[in-house]
Amino acid sequence: MPPVLLAVAHGSRDPVAAASTRSLLRLVRALRPGLTVRCCFLDLARPSLGDALARLSDARPVLVPLLLGTGHHVRVDLPAALADARLPLSHLAPALGPHPLLADALADRLAEAGAPPGAPVVLAGAGSTDPTALADTARMARLLAARLGGTVTPAHLSAAEPTPHRAVAALREAGHPRTALASYLLAPGFFARRAATTAATWTSAPLSAHPAVARLVLHRYDEAREAAVLRPAA
Repeated sequence: MPPVLLAVAHGSRDPVAAASTRSLLRLVRALRPGLTVRCCFLDLARPSLGDALARLSDARPVLVPLLLGTGHHVRVDLPAALADARLPLSHLAPALGPHPLLADALADRLAEAGAPPGAPVVLAGAGSTDPTALADTARMARLLAARLGGTVTPAHLSAAEPTPHRAVAALREAGHPRTALASYLLAPGFFARRAATTAATWTSAPLSAHPAVARLVLHRYDEAREAAVLRPAA
């Protein structure tokens, strides 16, 4: 059977989030027309990961997490789903972030929001209780700082400190009245609405269907596909 990329998104009750995910995958298909691309969700939307794996049982898909960090889903839930489907761990790609392509996309979204070069930036990730995921957001902040040539402070919209609100307030207290907030999120929804409520002067939109993100999805797929060929029983 032809190769299959199974994109695994987090899922949301907000239908705009699922629409954003499907828009991103349309870009992925346009970049590589010969690749079969399917989508599923970990929670709150359909199809579920289990249903998608059952339908694709003969295709032996490569799973690409549409997740920005290596948290519990990537370390525990997705390997367990692969084991249940009798697929090797080599069929799981890394999380999308951190990666320089995401820094490119974040920089573009900040520019679209009107943030000028040199403005101090708060990088607002979703947040996690998993220290690995928090470390990934910090690494992404460093990548974005290198891309922008300025200051980037990592922050978390849930479960960890600092929150974006506190990070923006701290910058203002330090003498930066005009700050930018980079929404380190893949899709619109609850967290994006929360990010928009800080006192930042400029707030970027989620990454959504950005061409650099589409290229990164394929890059992660290619990494895992190569690993699956080299280590089919891993």
